[in-house]
Amino acid sequence: MLPRILPIIVLLFSMSDLSAASTGFQDGQFPVDSNLRAGAAKVDITPSVVNGIETVGHRRIVKDVRDPLRAGVLLLDDGEKKAAIVTLDLINAYDELVKPARARIAKETGVPPENIMVTASHNHSGPPFDANSKWGREVIDKLGAAAKQAASNMRTVNIGYGEDEIRFNINRRKVIDGRAVVWLNPDGPNDPRVKVLRFDDGKSLTPMAVLMHAVCHPCFFTWGDKGTRPYPNGYPKMSADFPGDAQTFVEMNYGNQTSALFLQGCAGDIRPNLPGFPYRCADEADMQWAGRGLGSAVIRSLSDGVRREKLRQRPTYYPIRIASEVVTLPGKEGDVAAELMALKVGPYLFLTMPGEPMVEFGFKLEKAIGPRAIPIIVGYANGAIGYIATADSYKVGGYEPNTSILLPEAEPVVLKALGRLADRVVGDVFESFSKHPKDIKKREELEKSRKGTSNK
Repeated sequence: MLPRILPIIVLLFSMSDLSAASTGFQDGQFPVDSNLRAGAAKVDITPSVVNGIETVGHRRIVKDVRDPLRAGVLLLDDGEKKAAIVTLDLINAYDELVKPARARIAKETGVPPENIMVTASHNHSGPPFDANSKWGREVIDKLGAAAKQAASNMRTVNIGYGEDEIRFNINRRKVIDGRAVVWLNPDGPNDPRVKVLRFDDGKSLTPMAVLMHAVCHPCFFTWGDKGTRPYPNGYPKMSADFPGDAQTFVEMNYGNQTSALFLQGCAGDIRPNLPGFPYRCADEADMQWAGRGLGSAVIRSLSDGVRREKLRQRPTYYPIRIASEVVTLPGKEGDVAAELMALKVGPYLFLTMPGEPMVEFGFKLEKAIGPRAIPIIVGYANGAIGYIATADSYKVGGYEPNTSILLPEAEPVVLKALGRLADRVVGDVFESFSKHPKDIKKREELEKSRKGTSNK
């Protein structure tokens, strides 16, 4: 009986293989129908000589390197417009870093400088940046090399999105007797969400690139409570802190075949939950708790994002829209210039601020956007003006508003300007629906006028 059945079985398997081949589906692969192309690359930017460097953030002398500082470049092209997102394991995206970085990346890739978002993780265990130093010039050269590599590896992608949570961040302000003190406050406003974007070419279940967004000061390894062992004077090595650990963890889980990039959120008053007087320096156990905690949240989201139900939800059209504006903010010693940016890629809306926004800024901007887009609010981008505190925080004082160079009146200016930029890139707010050539020309002239004002 078996010899008669065997040919039928072989035929059925052959038909199954032909069916799979004809549909283009194979296990572990999926078709990608999209207008978006992307490329990514990362590069080590750790100084070659570390011994004796004084870190920024909470200053201390370091003697060695725990883990490398890295920079990442993600290039995006929708067929008509190009953009780039740059991430750095540094404390700030200083003005003296942003301008040459944009110029070099533009030269290597053709992305207009104004379409390049330059961000920092706000790492407190890295070196200061000096554009005229040997290391400063090396950073710019390495960014150019990474951008060139990313440009050489552009491919058609679509984007998956997911959220998860971390458990190590906490608000550091508490109002006692009418004034704000430094205090680990579990009842204060906080944002434990991790927002994750995966860029896939569909050739495997390994993403081409990953963008992770979380909210917490990377100051695990800095001094705090000077009586706490083993590092009462702060960790003696240079490190990328928990964002670096998390990026490494994610990349390791994919056999180092993906590029993981970190975006910092509104972390002005959010720090690691390390109790002490008022807090302590982390040790290796704490770093694993945070780095692997964030990394695991990202991995969970990435794994969920390629289930067939989730793949069906992905858009196929990802137009890139960008708007930026240099606004004048009221400061304690005069006006302060601040570049704000809105970058929309398909449904994903990045809104940036050039400093340390308190966590409430993120909540207020998300509420203002509503269901019109998926908002990702980024601090420490395209400049460095220090703390951007809420107007209410000035009433009770505390570290953030007291050390800010801004006045409380700056908050509504920031929120209004970012709302205006969001309107321009979301594209659902029109002064006129008319398609008459005269009305179109009028709108184009208005847009040119806005850009001209922003570039002054």
